[in-house]
Amino acid sequence: MTRTSDEQATFDRFTKKYQHVQSNLMREIERSVCGCDYGATSWTTLDEAREVGEMLALKPGKRLLDVGSGSGWPGVYLAKETGCDIVMTDLPLTGLRIAIDRASTERIGGACLAIVADGVALPFPRGWFDAVTHSDLLCCLPGKRGVLESCRRTIRADGKMVFSVISIRSGLTAADHERAAASGPPFIETDIPYPEMLRQAGWEITDHRDLTAEYRVNVGRMLKKLETHSEEVAILFGDDDASNERAHIHATFESLGQGLLRRELFDVVPTVGNY
Repeated sequence: MTRTSDEQATFDRFTKKYQHVQSNLMREIERSVCGCDYGATSWTTLDEAREVGEMLALKPGKRLLDVGSGSGWPGVYLAKETGCDIVMTDLPLTGLRIAIDRASTERIGGACLAIVADGVALPFPRGWFDAVTHSDLLCCLPGKRGVLESCRRTIRADGKMVFSVISIRSGLTAADHERAAASGPPFIETDIPYPEMLRQAGWEITDHRDLTAEYRVNVGRMLKKLETHSEEVAILFGDDDASNERAHIHATFESLGQGLLRRELFDVVPTVGNY
């Protein structure tokens, strides 16, 4: 697989991050901010994960696809709580290994499988899954529409996809847009709004929620924790990486306060007649 320099940098950053987020310190911080301790790289909270499970109507016998699952949050949790079968996909093998280890300790009742796969070319038969989820994934990938189309191909005609995503608010000045892009995830910019992108990819929105307020609260909590434990984090990450991480979280918090960024939850189904 050939990656651009930006894609490779993002891949390397996530791979490196997985090596640190499993530490006792980062798990403690994650529990205090999001209510979980999977070493997650998304901003999905425990309450949000429970809501996603309810929206997807997961239960034993249902097949769930978690795209960009990372270290298994919230996919492993959803499988544990509902008894559904789960397939997790991602590109960094480091995260998937963590996810499988966590799944083995959680005693998941259903089948659990992890596959290294690109979200734009999911290696599954058409209509194989009952439900699909991904957490703050599209804002970390360049091929957003390709991922949405690939997910639609793999889901049943009566299936459902629920996902969260971070984006730049529309109508900003060029300067504000640039500041928002710099303070968000690596591929946050989009050519068209997500509702239109979903429509073009063959999805119909059945529910849409703004999670920005909760997102800003959690980013603020994370910032405070990183500042409180700055010396310990520096030892874990290294001085430069720890400083860069804290600076980026601070920039995100400032952009949220200025109304430049937003985080949303979409509940979508395949468009009738376009499946």
